[in-house]
Amino acid sequence: MNQGDPHGYQWGPDSQQPHRPPPVDLTKGPYPAQGGYGTPRPQSQGQQSSPYAPGAYGTGPQQPPVAPQGQQGAPLLYIGDITVMPDAVLTPAGPMPLRGAVWTFNDLSRTEKAITTTGIVLACVFAVFCLLGLLFLLMREERTTGYIQVGVTSGGRHHSTMIPATTPHAGPAIAQQVAWLRSISA
Repeated sequence: MNQGDPHGYQWGPDSQQPHRPPPVDLTKGPYPAQGGYGTPRPQSQGQQSSPYAPGAYGTGPQQPPVAPQGQQGAPLLYIGDITVMPDAVLTPAGPMPLRGAVWTFNDLSRTEKAITTTGIVLACVFAVFCLLGLLFLLMREERTTGYIQVGVTSGGRHHSTMIPATTPHAGPAIAQQVAWLRSISA
């Protein structure tokens, strides 16, 4: 049994009724209707907004994001967190029209060739027995590191995403996708 302290604070859960979260209504979608990142919340008259709220330092009054018209069909392409629909580009910065979008591409990856650790160990072990062990120093591996940056500007908005480069072929593959997006945006 919980014993309260002399100041009225009771430690532990309430012994009378277990706490249950309110039921979730999934008929309106999986996300709460409280407004998420970038969605302005209505303010009452005389209420000051927090200086740390998203968009607090924007210029002029905030307008709620407007969903693009006619989003029919499946997405054409996903690049990082950018989704390309037949007539719109959906980003965390908000929806943008596809027509007239300007696409940028920067390959910030690099591929290095290095001697493997296994090759060095085997070369040291077999160099003692014969000089053929030095052939193990020819064991090399390619390691690709870095990111590929893709940006889109349209309708007064800009969004950029960084995609990790895991293979040497990632840069040319994404460059080809961006070239195709430039052709359908014109």
